[in-house]
Amino acid sequence: MSLFADRSDDLLLDDAIVPMKEIGAYEALWNDRKTSFKSLSERFASNPGSRPSDFVDPEVIESFKIKITEMIKSNQLDYRTNILINGTFDFPIRLKDAKEPVEVLYYSGNLDYLSTRSVAIVGTRKPSDEGKKRADKLVKLLVKDDVTIVSGLAQGIDTQAHTSAINAKARTIAVIGTPMNTFYPKQNKSLQEYIAKNHLLVSQVPFYRYTQQTFHGNKLFFPERNKTMSALTEATIIIEAGETSGTLIQARAALHQGRKLFILDSCFKNPKITWPDRFLKQGAIRVKDYLDIKNALGL
Repeated sequence: MSLFADRSDDLLLDDAIVPMKEIGAYEALWNDRKTSFKSLSERFASNPGSRPSDFVDPEVIESFKIKITEMIKSNQLDYRTNILINGTFDFPIRLKDAKEPVEVLYYSGNLDYLSTRSVAIVGTRKPSDEGKKRADKLVKLLVKDDVTIVSGLAQGIDTQAHTSAINAKARTIAVIGTPMNTFYPKQNKSLQEYIAKNHLLVSQVPFYRYTQQTFHGNKLFFPERNKTMSALTEATIIIEAGETSGTLIQARAALHQGRKLFILDSCFKNPKITWPDRFLKQGAIRVKDYLDIKNALGL
């Protein structure tokens, strides 16, 4: 449901969920500096069926409802922010496979995309020309098989994946590591707006907490984004990545969540990195040809 839909909080979602009430509570929970996705998942796991509002005083919830509404409106976004709450019929069931499942997702765009077959394409922010060409070619092949392309809207491989999908007039989902009203990197502002209005933009990052931290604190949201991206998709494909790349966080998450992990053959041939062989031993699939992906996914 939209944060700014022309309806009152008296109109409830299934099982009496009031959207803005839960958003206010979710944001309030994050106001505690000790809060993390791990601590939240543990809290909700210990209290099955609970919602954010079960842990926050009504007065505090109301305060944060006002703060978040003003915060989003002040940014004058070209798209409307909506919410998904665990327990509602449209909350992605795939997220339950995450080690630390999220309880709330913000989104803008076509929610039906979450019901399609989807694959995440990820990699370095500084790809080689060959890496970008491989990503583009792979996207074109996947969309011919009616696969939705998911990535993280970062520079490099992510941007190439989204752009190639859009150029192919196919579906793409961006799972970002910032709040919905923030553009990172700034040069992808127009791309983020386009995806939010014409495809699907998703974030789990709390608005208020993000404004209260430095970049050092906020950068920790990006690894969590990768775990969520993996859970939302049925497979992750790594195009290129360095030895310490954040992409490897998603690789580990994919294997833990029971998702397919594909690594392009070119990564194995790179003498500067050792991670491809390590993940191969853990169950990753070495991709020498698109048929390796097609057959493994049953496309």
